[in-house]
Amino acid sequence: MSGNSKSDSSGDGQRDTTLPTSKVATGKGDAGTTGLLFGGDRISKDDVRTEAYGTVDEATAALGMARAELIGLSGEGIAALDETILSIQRDLFVVGAELATNPDAWDRLEEGRTKVSPKMLARINALLKATEAAIVFPKDFVIPGSSKASSAIELARTIIRRAERWCVTLGREGLLPGDHLLAYMNRLADLLWLLARQAETLEAKATRSVSQTPLRD
Repeated sequence: MSGNSKSDSSGDGQRDTTLPTSKVATGKGDAGTTGLLFGGDRISKDDVRTEAYGTVDEATAALGMARAELIGLSGEGIAALDETILSIQRDLFVVGAELATNPDAWDRLEEGRTKVSPKMLARINALLKATEAAIVFPKDFVIPGSSKASSAIELARTIIRRAERWCVTLGREGLLPGDHLLAYMNRLADLLWLLARQAETLEAKATRSVSQTPLRD
């Protein structure tokens, strides 16, 4: 190697930190702040609101892991379970939108779209009733890990409980726009416990149609 070689093209040992053109990365959050839905003042990324809707985002991802584990499985109830989990993921986008809105824009929230609605809560109640009737309750304390999808649902349940705790804090500070979000989160966590039990049973009876898990279309 030549004695006058440089470690990079700049010649001063510095690397270019200029953000490239991107549809995703804007650089606006580089200083640790983030914007909320419908605009308004930016808030810190460790704000309670950010913690709340960020935790909801985690739960949505964990439910995605559960659905991924159902790919390639065939058997009674598998498709219905997948659809139920997907519907919950969609609901959680509504929850996240409600949590990520500045108080000045609360009047712009729409029930069922950007704000938890009574209809959403009623659907969770119906799923609770139907799922509880469909499972056999375990006799002992449940230790997650008996099947892949059920374990991912259990993970989502614990994340939802953490999100719920952040939402309780927001409610105490007067930062919850609607009247149904807390009840939704509480009942959803209960539903996820039931769905995990259902998944254990369905996975045990199901057959995998392929040797390797495929990607969804």
